Formats: sequence, C-alpha cells, structure tokens
Amino acid sequence: MSILMVNEYADFKMLKDLLSVTDGNLASHTKALEKVAYIKVEKQFIGRKPNTRYSATVLGKAEFKKHIEALEKLIKKSE
Repeated sequence: MSILMVNEYADFKMLKDLLSVTDGNLASHTKALEKVAYIKVEKQFIGRKPNTRYSATVLGKAEFKKHIEALEKLIKKSE
C-alpha cells in the first residue's frame, strides 16, 4: 500500500521488484487488498504480453492513513 500511496499505479513486476517477494506471495496479498476494495486491479496487454496494474482506491488510501496514524500513536506512547 505504501508504494501505491506515492505512485499513481504500479504493475506486478514493479511491486515484485521493490518488495522482493515471490509471485505467489504478492498475488495473495494483492488479492486480499482487492477483496476489501483497497486497491483497483486493471489487466491489459502491452503488445502481446499481459500486464496487471494496481492503484489505491479512495477507501484504500483512507484506511492506510488511519493505519499510519495508529502506528504513530503507538510510537508516541512508547516515548
């Protein structure tokens, strides 16, 4: 989600490379995020190659911001 918060979109290869995860791991996480409508998934072809592109939804961005705020509160409490 953090990658999608600072980029308009990211494709599967970009996410895989940046996160250093396996195809299966990334696929399961993106499927979970899509299921709760935090990300939008677009499948297309570039030339003859399939391409899957992900972007954060308005709901996903709002929920991610809540998550960061909760983490910040935890950090402040421990200081």
